[in-house]
Amino acid sequence: MRRVFFGLLALMACEATPPGDDPRANPRDAAKVSLGAKVYAQHCALCHGANLEGQPNWRQALPNGRLPAPPHDESGHTWHHPDDVLFGITKIGLVPPYAPVGYQSDMPAFTGKLADDEIWAVLSYIKSRWTSADVLSARAEMLQNRPRR
Repeated sequence: MRRVFFGLLALMACEATPPGDDPRANPRDAAKVSLGAKVYAQHCALCHGANLEGQPNWRQALPNGRLPAPPHDESGHTWHHPDDVLFGITKIGLVPPYAPVGYQSDMPAFTGKLADDEIWAVLSYIKSRWTSADVLSARAEMLQNRPRR
């Protein structure tokens, strides 16, 4: 009986995390969000903005051909990406498989600068700022329709 109960709990926990949402990027974990806010302020805010607003005209290429840092709030496109993609971009930068071969970006790789737990905490913080029903619904639908790997 206990095994069945714990099995059901495990199944329910899996169902609570939509496909594409990684439990390590948990916007409801207050401690993780707090750590993520601190790490974000130290390592991300310079480019992506203190309020996740990104750089001005982030969709228009700069004279060097690179794009400005996008916002991570609801006005940007970050919420369109599954957690594993956001983690990978943060960890290794905008290189294949996250960008085409030869793509030039000012987004640094944080391998060796941030621990994986710190990256997940930053993603938890960013996701905690996505609160509108429209964005949450669109993200859930997008992740639900994501092809399985």
